[in-house]
Amino acid sequence: MSHVARRACAIVAAVAVAILLSALPALAHGFTSVVYADLTSPEAGHVSAKLGLEYDLLVVSAADSEKDDPLFKEGTAAFDAGDAAKQTAALDAHADSVVAYVTKRFGVTAAGEACTPVRKGDFTIEQREGVPYALLVLDYPCPPAGAHEVRSALFPDSEEYVRDTKTVVTYDLDLRSGSAALDAKHPSFSTQQSFAERFWEFFKLGAEHLLTGIDHILFLLALIAGSRRLREIVLAATSFTLAHSVTFILAALGLVDVPSAIVEPIIALSIAVVAGWHLWRLWRRRSHATDIEDLGRGHFSLDRAGWTRLAVVFCFGLVHGLGFASALGIDQPLSWTLLWSLLVFNVGIETVQLTIIIIVFPLLALLRHRRPVAGLWATGAIATGVAVMGLVWFVQRLLGI
Repeated sequence: MSHVARRACAIVAAVAVAILLSALPALAHGFTSVVYADLTSPEAGHVSAKLGLEYDLLVVSAADSEKDDPLFKEGTAAFDAGDAAKQTAALDAHADSVVAYVTKRFGVTAAGEACTPVRKGDFTIEQREGVPYALLVLDYPCPPAGAHEVRSALFPDSEEYVRDTKTVVTYDLDLRSGSAALDAKHPSFSTQQSFAERFWEFFKLGAEHLLTGIDHILFLLALIAGSRRLREIVLAATSFTLAHSVTFILAALGLVDVPSAIVEPIIALSIAVVAGWHLWRLWRRRSHATDIEDLGRGHFSLDRAGWTRLAVVFCFGLVHGLGFASALGIDQPLSWTLLWSLLVFNVGIETVQLTIIIIVFPLLALLRHRRPVAGLWATGAIATGVAVMGLVWFVQRLLGI
């Protein structure tokens, strides 16, 4: 094996191992979290903030550090029971502690003055991506101002319950409507934010979502491993992109609503199926091939099985689009302003997807060209690891583990 081929093989192996190992932490609940905030001005001098917060995370964060804290005991018991009524009751019984935690880390400022929040109504519970979320409505009496500043430092890394919390804000204030994405590096924004700032925030959010969404990355890696020529990966990636963009937009318009209990297991199954498809093609071609080098170099055209694979990829892409949409809590018709932001989010996803293809596919192509047998082993090993991980996730998500 030449020096270049050995280096290509090593890089491909390192990329595959790094991605598969990074999948292990993703199995843990609460690895990342998203807070949803909808800000409106129901009357002059008031800002209404409707916050969606991951229930179990809110309970452990708002409770005293001691596990005998009543909020912790009652809240976690209600979470384990999966009883929305008990979850609501636990929050209402300890509303002072919960509201104090939230208002300390989420605030609204007008004309340089902090607005003092008042809780409105009781807590309610809803499901997002199969996870219970607590809904809290706060009213902020604020002085008249030409702009409002919103700050969020909810569920910081220092609490060590989650990492990299995002707060997705939609607002209709100060005769302006728009959206913003806040995190530890950018914890606040002004309603007077520029077009470029809004674009960058959601572009980055989309890119980071794909980078931290290991299931989508493994699906893409399975597509790359199973594509022997540039035309194949271009067609597969295009089919996947078109499909998930369609359902992403339909979900944003409120025209499609599929429960995450259905979406998430199918996404996991899609990973296993696409990776398994490549393994089946390797076995089928090898059992009928007389020249292993022809197999490794992919000296055959896009056959019926190849077109069938594209159809399968397209169908699974439709489901992945629902997964991308649910990442931002899309469950109702949205304004065109927010829809634009979500499309920018999608552009961020596509940019990372294209970058992964540009890095990984040429390495595999070089390996296949220089050492066909080694190329077969490399793609086979990648597909096997991805298929196993997909099946594990499918079983876990199907059983609700």
